[in-house]
Amino acid sequence: MNAKEFLRNAIVYFDGGTGTLLQASGLPLGELPERWNITHADVIEDVHAAYFNAGSNVVATNTFGANSLKFTETELDEIVRAAITNARNAAKRSTNRGEKFIALDIGPTGKLLKPYGDLDFEDAVECFAKTVRLGVKYGADLILIETMSDSYETKAALLAAKENSDLPVVVSNAYGADGKLMTGASPAAMVAMLEGMGADVIGVNCSLGPKQLLGVVKELLEKSSLPVLVKPNAGLPVSDGENAYYDVTAEEFAECMAEFVRLGARCVGGCCGTTPEYIRKTVEKTQTLSAMPIAKKNITCVSSYTHAVEFSQPILIGERINPTGKKRFKQALIEGDVEYVLAEGIAQQEKGAHVLDVNVGLPDIDEKEQLPLYVERLQAVIDLPLQIDTSDAVAMERAMRRYNGKPLVNSVNGKKESMAAVFPLVKKYGGVVVALTLDENGIPETAEGRVAIARRIIAEAAAYGIAKKDIIVDTLAMTIATDTNAANVTLEALCRVRRELGVHTSLGVSNVSFGLPSREIVNATFFARALENGLSAAIINPNSLEMLKTYYSFLVLGGGDENCGGYIRFASEILPKLTHETLKTVTATQPQTETKDAVMDEITPLKRAIIKGLDGEAERACEEALQRVSALTIVSDEIVPALDEVGRAYEEKRAFLPALLMSAEAAKKAFEKIKTHLLANGGESEKKCKIVLATVQGDIHDIGKNIVKTLLENYGFDVLDLGRDVSPEKVLAAAKETGAPIVGLSALMTTTVPSMEKTIALLRKELPCVKIMVGGAVLNAEYAKKIGADAYGKDGMAAVRYAEEIYEILCKNKQNMQ
Repeated sequence: MNAKEFLRNAIVYFDGGTGTLLQASGLPLGELPERWNITHADVIEDVHAAYFNAGSNVVATNTFGANSLKFTETELDEIVRAAITNARNAAKRSTNRGEKFIALDIGPTGKLLKPYGDLDFEDAVECFAKTVRLGVKYGADLILIETMSDSYETKAALLAAKENSDLPVVVSNAYGADGKLMTGASPAAMVAMLEGMGADVIGVNCSLGPKQLLGVVKELLEKSSLPVLVKPNAGLPVSDGENAYYDVTAEEFAECMAEFVRLGARCVGGCCGTTPEYIRKTVEKTQTLSAMPIAKKNITCVSSYTHAVEFSQPILIGERINPTGKKRFKQALIEGDVEYVLAEGIAQQEKGAHVLDVNVGLPDIDEKEQLPLYVERLQAVIDLPLQIDTSDAVAMERAMRRYNGKPLVNSVNGKKESMAAVFPLVKKYGGVVVALTLDENGIPETAEGRVAIARRIIAEAAAYGIAKKDIIVDTLAMTIATDTNAANVTLEALCRVRRELGVHTSLGVSNVSFGLPSREIVNATFFARALENGLSAAIINPNSLEMLKTYYSFLVLGGGDENCGGYIRFASEILPKLTHETLKTVTATQPQTETKDAVMDEITPLKRAIIKGLDGEAERACEEALQRVSALTIVSDEIVPALDEVGRAYEEKRAFLPALLMSAEAAKKAFEKIKTHLLANGGESEKKCKIVLATVQGDIHDIGKNIVKTLLENYGFDVLDLGRDVSPEKVLAAAKETGAPIVGLSALMTTTVPSMEKTIALLRKELPCVKIMVGGAVLNAEYAKKIGADAYGKDGMAAVRYAEEIYEILCKNKQNMQ
């Protein structure tokens, strides 16, 4: 049986925490474990054999960090070759008589991708591709992409695997205690993207113990039509005062894993702290259980980098990012006014749009270059899924490739050349495609003709392996100004497509009134009729009060609005805002009466720009503010409060890391303006205390440290960043030289935690007054205390709060001494 068949038809046992065993075997501080494939092949082979003998069907090669960012191409080749040879030798000598496969293990690069970090998406794809090609060359049976905490990096790795091999691909993400990835993706969002791109197995590993991952596993099983992998840690690291250990025993671990199998998990194993005994116990507890059948969920959904939007009830697609009939928008595209486009997107999100249409097709611009650019820029500041709207197949592919999630794609039609161009892209990159009911003969005048085209498109999509759930049929709203029966034909076709073909539907609603006066009246009534006939998605102007009234009242009257929550939010939040904006437009020349409905007007342009992550707008707003008030006033009254607001939203899980970083970038632009202004006027910007940051020796993952640096600098701290793989001696020297009262240390890998402990011990000996804060996925507050740290930062904002606390104490002590 090959690996793909085995993964789909059996309960599959993966291995455990290889790093845990390497540490126990004497892996020195700071040494890269991948090099042991060459220098300690016997040890690596023994570790693999121990897991095979415990019952593992799949053993992952010791290549978690083997990539071209860390090793030269020559050394990378040798490492992957040796790693696969070691695993293959272990399989041969194992006493396990079950199926045995070798997985090429691929972990994260340790870098954030642009726009939040400095690694370009295509560079990440090529980095992973080099490792994949070597895995194929030396005979891996499958690819395991694991411990990914960012959806975009996950996509890059999966794309590299699919483009450079035909091996089955298992993709596993590291979810936090909030049930989301570090950059905000929910399990449902990851299922949508990974299934769409053709992963063979999806799952979760690392970060937490089995009990803490129960919610994530249940959501994966609820949404996924693929086998689900579960590889938890052996609980959380704790200390008895002398030794550190994980708090879940092998017996307890196995009981939890058996429960996961009963729930429907098909692939089980372990991560940090799970020795071969954990796998042996898991096999014993589950070997008599039957594999649960994998059911097709048939969920039609799109996703962003944070969440999935299911077509379980009608959704609203904002139409404003489209130059058709919009003179100001055309001007913005031609002039490259990205901020205007972003503002349009943000405004539609605030009005309740679920998805944003993105169309930049103009003769005056290069759509192939501009569409992916605008998709990237919009995703940097807005967490809604996007509809990629173009008739240019090259522009479509470029945008889909760099899209972070599973997009809505507008569109394909019944023409052979259209289907031949679009369907391969949907199959490769994933997406839900809008199918227009037109073909070589134009748009049929009858409902029967449009249904026939829809039926033909669905059949052709199936030939490409695209399921009906990923097709939305647009039966084309035509203007009634030239044909008073046009709306009836559209609605009849819409109803029949839903009833006879069983697919979801979409309409550009406002097209029905083209050429008529007072169009909103007609649009709203047609919208209501379309909803009644089974409309799944409406492309509308979210600024239209009449359309939103129709939408929310339809949902609440139809029983699709639980506890009337959506309608109440509309009536209490969106309606007053829209009404206020309408009144402002009508009475623009009259004095404005201040009301509570105008709350957003009280937020200054600079605050709003920072909160929304609009760096160009923040720069302009700060420059304007400097003409009215002092630099210090801007910092204290606008910039810091804006950062605090986003920080609180992040801490309360109302915003996610990308939003935090984009706000920090916007604030940085404002600070640069202030610095320039002060220097020009003979002053200088004030800095808080010095802080030394470093990723500890042996660890090249500096995502967390870089995030902390960005946030600390925006709060006014003077940060010295020593980089990654930093020795204890270098950290000490920097702390002495700068006189920094705070040192921050980061570690992602279990194998580098001893380096952190050694660094802390050296600092304690030489600089006992220095405060040490630590962070990283392999740590928690208790373990941080055990290794001698003063504080544990679970995220970047926690580090900021601790630094502020220490700085306040330093200021008070200074005042007391004066």
